[in-house]
Amino acid sequence: MTAPAASAAPDATRAWQPGRPVPVGALLRQQRRGAGDPTHRLAVAGRHWRASRTPQGVAALAVREQDPDGVIVATGWGPGAAWALDQLPALLGDLDDWTGFEPRHPVLVDARRRHPHLRLGRTGLVLESLVPAIIEQKVTGQEAFAGFRALVRRHGTPAPGPGAALGLMVQPEAATLRRLPSWEWLRLHIDPARSRAVVTAARHAEAMERVAGLPGEEAERRLRALPGVGVWTAAEVRQRALGDPDAVSFGDYHVAKDVGWALEGRLFDDAELARYLRPWQGHRGRVPFLVAAAGLHRPRRGPRMAPREHLRGVTK
Repeated sequence: MTAPAASAAPDATRAWQPGRPVPVGALLRQQRRGAGDPTHRLAVAGRHWRASRTPQGVAALAVREQDPDGVIVATGWGPGAAWALDQLPALLGDLDDWTGFEPRHPVLVDARRRHPHLRLGRTGLVLESLVPAIIEQKVTGQEAFAGFRALVRRHGTPAPGPGAALGLMVQPEAATLRRLPSWEWLRLHIDPARSRAVVTAARHAEAMERVAGLPGEEAERRLRALPGVGVWTAAEVRQRALGDPDAVSFGDYHVAKDVGWALEGRLFDDAELARYLRPWQGHRGRVPFLVAAAGLHRPRRGPRMAPREHLRGVTK
């Protein structure tokens, strides 16, 4: 992929010296929804690109890897550029406090030793995380990522600045989501149950954004008050938008099984995982986080689950 020419002068620039090693690409990857996510373009000529819809308007960021002096330089375009750059430390894990977390298990101790600089980033943007999380409910990853890609490409907006040359896009605004007719959601391979939940979330977009300032349990209560938002979806939002270390994606097809296999040599169900994580209350999400960071998962036997075939001719 060719890097875009820096033809448009940035609207804002920031040089941040965090005083610690920061694996920029790995931390931004936490926010990406599949390798083809149009809102992210990572590792393009030494820069990582991200587009978002901030409270001040759309923004595109180009973030360089940390230089030998420990400085991270980021440039931004669009009316939301200053807001996005103000949030850069939080996005790159600066608010994530591991105090009080004890790995306890040798596998977790080793994972923490091997990945000492990984942290949970937070965007502070709730709808940005909520929409793709709803789309990912109860479908294969392939189908979920394809639906989200199609939604952004068909109804999002090109990112401001030179990142648009990479195909960088901003998610659709809430008003656009509210107006999409039912037949258009079907063209995107997003069934009525999920599209209704997205539209409902868009109708309550302002209230949803206020969730970003709440403690984890209260944030979960507010999120789950929306029809179509359950424990898994709420946890996915808490992890990404709030950087909540206690959020666990119960109901995920892989998480409980992989944690059980990695730490105890057997597959857990959600109830077993909940019991197992009790000693880490307040930091429960760090256990699956470290298991995933270490690349530990149960052996995948047999073919992948195929996407559903009930909607033909879907735009990818």
